[in-house]
Formats: sequence, C-alpha cells, structure tokens
Amino acid sequence: MKFITVTATFKFHGIEILKPGQILKLVKEPENLRDAEAIRVEYPGIGPVGYVANSVHTVAKGTYSAGRIYDTFDDYIYCKVWFVTRDCAIVEILETEDRERLDKIFEELSAVEHRKKLEDETDNHVEDEEY
Repeated sequence: MKFITVTATFKFHGIEILKPGQILKLVKEPENLRDAEAIRVEYPGIGPVGYVANSVHTVAKGTYSAGRIYDTFDDYIYCKVWFVTRDCAIVEILETEDRERLDKIFEELSAVEHRKKLEDETDNHVEDEEY
C-alpha cells in the first residue's frame, strides 16, 4: 500500500469536501510552471480539489510525495481517501489493475454530481422566480 498526502484544498473547495471512502483521481500536470512533478487531485463531477503534497513541509510522515510517485503511472491513477484532518487528507493509491473498473465508477459518479448541479441550478432558478 502506498499512501500520499492531499494538500492545497483551500485553493479549491476546501477540505470539507473530502470524506473517508471517496474515490479521487490523481492527474499529472506537466504544464505546471511551479512544480514539474505536480499531481492534481480531482473529485468526480466537481473537478480539482487539491494537489499531492510535494514538499518536506506538506508531506505527512509516512506518506509519499508527488515526486516519489510521479513516474509510477502514466497520465492518471486513482486513490481512496482514508483520513481527513483540518488541513490535509491521507489517501491510498489504488492498484492499476482496477483502472477500467475505477474509470467506470468515476464516470458514473461524475454523472451523478453533474445531475445534482443541474437540479440545484433549476431549484435556485425556480426560487428566484417566486419572489
């Protein structure tokens, strides 16, 4: 098992969006000018929610940095949230043998989140018209 630290959630939707058991997608970001080994963390249907920690100041003890895992996969890989603290999450990198199954799960979750957004927008629009 390989564990990593997810940080920089404050730049997106906040740490509150992450819950134990969630499946997330780790996507290499080679065009990132600040970090040549940047790995973006995505939540299905929502998009970016953070980055894999890549600094001695942000990598939790006992977890791998983005630099340590960057060359271990192609464009993307999946992970599962185990723990969430006030400023980071500890996640497990999932085996690549499950990639097709995880692609399907991630796609289904993205569709569910997309439907929720549309429903929320419709509900807000109806509420606006009532006033």
